[in-house]
Amino acid sequence: MSQETYELKAEARERVGKGSARELRRNGLIPAVIYGDKQAPITIALNTNEVTKRIHAGSFMTTVATIDVDGKKHKVLPKDYQLDPVRDFTMHVDFLRVSGNTQVTVEIPVHFINEEKSPGLKVGGVLNIVRHEVEVHCPADAIPEFFNIDLSGKKIGDSIHIAEVTLPKGVNPVIDRDFTIATIIAPAAGIDESAAEGEAEA
Repeated sequence: MSQETYELKAEARERVGKGSARELRRNGLIPAVIYGDKQAPITIALNTNEVTKRIHAGSFMTTVATIDVDGKKHKVLPKDYQLDPVRDFTMHVDFLRVSGNTQVTVEIPVHFINEEKSPGLKVGGVLNIVRHEVEVHCPADAIPEFFNIDLSGKKIGDSIHIAEVTLPKGVNPVIDRDFTIATIIAPAAGIDESAAEGEAEA
């Protein structure tokens, strides 16, 4: 599961447009919108520091949050945010309303484990990561935090495909084929022969 949920306080925003958004940012607030779940969109303003802290903490796009808009609580999942290209502060956030049966599409990061148990890496092979994230469909209340990819026994020339990953119930890859996540490739300088012989003797 993704990291624990959190709550943000917001205020409803009646005025929209570039002028209004600039004024909000000057006052330490971020313009945002809550939409979806067959309800009318709500334009809101959030505390810039609070949102920026959440973005930098990681898992922002895969963690369901609660937004308290003037006392009314909305369960949401961040769907997009814009950063200022020069100053790197948050300009705007889009939130999707979610409920228990809401299906969402999210990108889940990939973690590699047991690198020390990979014969290919031991002899100097290189882990070539094709996908750092896997895009999946899943229930909003059951978003995985990450996928572990086990490198035990992987030799040079081996590939790791999505079929080798045990996915939680209800979590399905967006791409409908057995795509490659990573490969073990020979190093540009060639294989360490002494290490390879040691591996063979072991």
